[in-house]
Amino acid sequence: MRKTLVLGASLKSNRYSNLAVKRLRNHNIITEAFGLKEGNIGDVQIKTNLSDFQNIHTVTLYMNRSRQPDLYGGLLKLRPQRVIFNPGTENPEFYKLLEDNGIEVLVACTLVLLSTGQY
Repeated sequence: MRKTLVLGASLKSNRYSNLAVKRLRNHNIITEAFGLKEGNIGDVQIKTNLSDFQNIHTVTLYMNRSRQPDLYGGLLKLRPQRVIFNPGTENPEFYKLLEDNGIEVLVACTLVLLSTGQY
């Protein structure tokens, strides 16, 4: 089964990344989470080291552009099939890097994709 990594997961329940974790789980999607602070969102543990993840199909990004460069190498090592850039995370430099490495780039909202059956 395909696994999704929520990158930029927050423990704060009012954040879209937190809601995304919950909605992905509600859709029975295997979900993992990476964030700045460890903790849990329901049954999903937030980890703080990208090397803790493997076999990721989709990365859904909730980190603004200024925080992304530190993660380029780690994300490329994960070799996901696609990366979803949610609103506020747009980064043409990162799009090109991902596409040059054969990774699909999707500029969309994970919550909308889930609610419309397009995820």
